[in-house]
Amino acid sequence: MSHSAFFYGTLMHPKILTKVIKNDGSHLKICPAVLLEHTRHKVKSEEYPGVIPFSRGQALFGRELTQEDKCVRGTLVHGLTNMDILLLDIFEGTEYTRGPVPVHPLEDAINLSEYSVLKDDKYLLPNPPAPLPPVEELAEAIPAETYIYKNIEKLDAELWSFGEFVRLNAWKWYQPEESEVDGRNSRYREADDIVAAAVAVNA
Repeated sequence: MSHSAFFYGTLMHPKILTKVIKNDGSHLKICPAVLLEHTRHKVKSEEYPGVIPFSRGQALFGRELTQEDKCVRGTLVHGLTNMDILLLDIFEGTEYTRGPVPVHPLEDAINLSEYSVLKDDKYLLPNPPAPLPPVEELAEAIPAETYIYKNIEKLDAELWSFGEFVRLNAWKWYQPEESEVDGRNSRYREADDIVAAAVAVNA
């Protein structure tokens, strides 16, 4: 069984995604996509974001939001295996819950191996995106899974920027220092143990 998932934060970076799922992602297809009526916030004291439905998040704002603010741009990834999903669940940890969402593709999907941004982070720095078309002109929504943040009290009102993450912090997530000990690396190690156990069973 294969899965489709919508990624909106650190996992938009292909090097981080392939590090998490412990393979080169050659079986995956990817495209930009948008999730409507949700907001993406900075998690307090962290480098990663959390997404929540706008109906829950509107209390965080002291202003009216534009339609662009009330949607989340990210990547839609097709072809994830059950093992990929297990490793993603470990990586996301207990702060998130995985659930179904309708996601609108913004371009045709291509093979992850063709995704030129694997070569250099500079390709990931986004240009100002074209305005979204009216909702009725978007491509038909595709069912996918995403990770919704559980505790709204840990979220800042400030919206999270993928460009800022790529410029300042992404390298730490796919090339962590060996001496660094934090929740991120402990989840990587737990995932390593899962993969090793699966290989041993099938050996």
